[in-house]
Amino acid sequence: MRIDKTFQTSFWPIMAAIAALSALGIAHAFETFGGLMPCALCLRQREVYWLALTIAIIGLAVMRAQPGWRAERGVVALLGLTFLTGAIVAGYHAGVEWHFWPGPSTCTGGGDALAGLSIADLGAALGKAGIPPACDQIPWSFAGISMAGWNMVLSLMLAGASFYSLTQAKEPEIAP
Repeated sequence: MRIDKTFQTSFWPIMAAIAALSALGIAHAFETFGGLMPCALCLRQREVYWLALTIAIIGLAVMRAQPGWRAERGVVALLGLTFLTGAIVAGYHAGVEWHFWPGPSTCTGGGDALAGLSIADLGAALGKAGIPPACDQIPWSFAGISMAGWNMVLSLMLAGASFYSLTQAKEPEIAP
């Protein structure tokens, strides 16, 4: 496949869907096979990919029903904004991990998350498959960058690719 076809607005939603599925598959593989439980912010990052996948699938249906550059641009712009949102969520999570700012009180290493639990509730929680880590802990990193950091990089690349794809949209030529 030629690289210029990848960024055509009519083709980019397919590539975005593949990227979203790949990111979700990798995250679930780390959880299932690597034993890395996701924290609350990790799950928020996954929601963005589910949204991007949904937009891509519905967008492809809309583009098929309403062919034309307007539908293509609308879908690709939504994908770009969705991936940009993913970069912001991932960047926020990476900042929490590096203690640049506090995370949600229910997801950081404080004792507030356990407040209000009875001994029975705590025992039941401990008996489950695993307890998710606090959002301010880095359970895995590569080259000194956490999964949230890598997700921010990927999301920025996907947002950039989406916005670049917008520049490739061809408006119909108006006959004189």
